[in-house]
Amino acid sequence: MLNQAIIIDGGVAMKDMTVIARGIGMGESARWHGGRFWYADWINGKIHAVDADGTLHQTIPVPSFPITFDWLPDGHLLIVSGSDARLLSLTPQGVLEPAANLRPLSASPWNEVVTNGANAYVNCIGFTFPGPPEVAGLIALLTPDGGTRVVADGLAFPNGMVIVNDGGTLVVAESHAGCLTAFDIRVDGSLANRRVWAEVPGSAPDGICVGDGGLWYADVPKQHCVLVAEGGEILRTVQLEQGCFSCVVGGDDADTLFILAATWPDVMNPAGPPTGRAVAVHLGFPGR
Repeated sequence: MLNQAIIIDGGVAMKDMTVIARGIGMGESARWHGGRFWYADWINGKIHAVDADGTLHQTIPVPSFPITFDWLPDGHLLIVSGSDARLLSLTPQGVLEPAANLRPLSASPWNEVVTNGANAYVNCIGFTFPGPPEVAGLIALLTPDGGTRVVADGLAFPNGMVIVNDGGTLVVAESHAGCLTAFDIRVDGSLANRRVWAEVPGSAPDGICVGDGGLWYADVPKQHCVLVAEGGEILRTVQLEQGCFSCVVGGDDADTLFILAATWPDVMNPAGPPTGRAVAVHLGFPGR
């Protein structure tokens, strides 16, 4: 099973699974960009870019974790240095520059970031994990002039985020609420019309991405990634034997699901052996 995945699609079928990276401390923030798979290793404090076959091309050190990232239209890589409550910008020339100080908005660890044109949204879980959970998460907006402001609050451990509907909707995974939550994006970047995009009862949705007919979410305790349609219909499930932290659809034909997985809860011990892996699962049909 360590070299296979179960894809449930109106039945059960065994599919080959390719391991493209091993020895990852805690892999998060799966991205497909520029024909390569990108991810952050929170334990090692680095962002890595690899080919679909696992060939390493680039490594970027980041001062503190959580570490997440996304690209702005000008080519700058926007990076969350979570415990520092800072946003950093890596220029196309490889220079790491300050982009924003988030501490005035919250001193709690900052988590996920997603860009939408020249704007960026970054969320904060609202408490210190794994301490007592609170429904105190928020989403902040970073505008091109460097301004930051809170545009949503009262979230139950906001995690992965994605922009859909041609930039008109932001969807965030609320890990402690068992749902994906949507907001309309206004012209000024503010968020409105909060609603449940899909309920996923009993699940703890983590990293999310756009898939064919819906959104994929990774689930650590259930050790799987699930493609869910708006409204909650489950379309596909990829089952592994490790906790799934983040996923992204990529590959030349957009028919591969890249998953960051690790043994849970062992991964929470930074002194333990690194169990994290990046795996590629062929889906058998083009994604979106």
